[in-house]
Amino acid sequence: MIPVILSGGSGTRLWPLSRAKKPKQFLPLLNDKSMLQNTLLRVKGLAGLGAPLIICNEDHRFMVAEQLRELAITNPAIVLEPEGRNTAPAIAVAALKAMQQGDDPLLLILAADHAIKDVPAFHQAVELAIPAANQGKLVTFGIVPTSAHTGYGYIRRAGVMDAALPAGVSGVAQFYEKPDATTARQFVDSGEYYWNSGMFLFKASRLLAELQQFAPDIVTAAEQALAKASIDMDFIRLDKAAFSASPSDSIDYALMEKSANAVMVPLDAGWSDVGSWDALWQVMAKDEQGNACRGDVLLEQCHNSYVYAEQRLVTAIGLDDVVVVETKDAVLVAHKSQLQGVKNIVAKLQSYGRTEVDLHREVFRPWGKYDSVDSGGRYQVKHITVKPGAKLSVQMHHHRAEHWVVVSGSALVRNGDKEFLVTENESTFIPVGTIHSLENPGKIPLELIEVQSGSYLGEDDIIRFEDKYGRN
Repeated sequence: MIPVILSGGSGTRLWPLSRAKKPKQFLPLLNDKSMLQNTLLRVKGLAGLGAPLIICNEDHRFMVAEQLRELAITNPAIVLEPEGRNTAPAIAVAALKAMQQGDDPLLLILAADHAIKDVPAFHQAVELAIPAANQGKLVTFGIVPTSAHTGYGYIRRAGVMDAALPAGVSGVAQFYEKPDATTARQFVDSGEYYWNSGMFLFKASRLLAELQQFAPDIVTAAEQALAKASIDMDFIRLDKAAFSASPSDSIDYALMEKSANAVMVPLDAGWSDVGSWDALWQVMAKDEQGNACRGDVLLEQCHNSYVYAEQRLVTAIGLDDVVVVETKDAVLVAHKSQLQGVKNIVAKLQSYGRTEVDLHREVFRPWGKYDSVDSGGRYQVKHITVKPGAKLSVQMHHHRAEHWVVVSGSALVRNGDKEFLVTENESTFIPVGTIHSLENPGKIPLELIEVQSGSYLGEDDIIRFEDKYGRN
């Protein structure tokens, strides 16, 4: 059984923590591990588990690789989507990839950004699903609803139990898109409906055979995208033209709603898709007043609120049902009843060309990270951290000079035609137009302060001549 982790979401409803370049699946929202890492840890202990297969956005590839490395996960397959085409094409690629060596494994399809409190109950549900999947059924996991939620799709189980199905597995009568409040209440009160989790278990060959029947264009595009894929370091880079030719469709629309082999296993394990700040508040531990807090937070007479402090002390007085999120470069304050407006804020920021939509002040790179500490009209100050053995690209800037001051560790610097070491409390100056590079030859992180000065300080003023990470 291969865990297939779909990690292509953007998580805009959790702005300002979740952003395009680092969406919610890479954030430690529930504990000290990211959502992706928690998803990978959740499958540990399942019988017959193979190395995971991760499908992600190309921009996120180094974050995925680093987070897997932190968990000491070896031999993962990391497949890069050139663009998002919804879940059906991604799952088709996963099935084809899993069968390349002549195998026909079970595929456990999971989203990278879900929360599940009761892991043993999750394992039990997967184990119940395995016999049905081995019989050629397409198993979906239906969440036992805890409320008349209008943000989820619903699954109605078949009214008559099929004796041919393994115990604990029921047929599927129908899939429903997100209902209105009245319909959702009727669904939940009937006891016949479950939330659609977007998690599945099936054999790779069965998935492809049924997709070939109901959505052949998706299979064709996936076959061509994988056949023309290139290997880029530890990544499998799908062919852009072939993958982009695929219809953009969810696995529910493309297959599950049409297949006669769709079945369901109920799951009651404290599941949440963590799709909003209110959903995150619901799954977090709370104080006696119902407040969920992260970071340096001090509250007085507040109730049922979520308060997150990334960098500074955040205090609040007399707030009920409010969300407060403080990051290094943005603050969100919203009443829980108005959280649907977050997407409107994100849209306005995009229309204004604001970088806060895509990037945090702290930006992660394959070699480490930088934090934009301060900036003005003709200067910018960054705190740069370079991992041991890592190297920035050999590059040049047309419009800015750079001053580097090493705070800790040692830097191997190329400055024009010279190469030399810069150690703690030493500095060097890179003039405009000079080819340069920075490398950490040591065994501890290299930290330095970079002061940029010039007429243009944008990140696109980089001419790369050589890069060990394959960036252009």
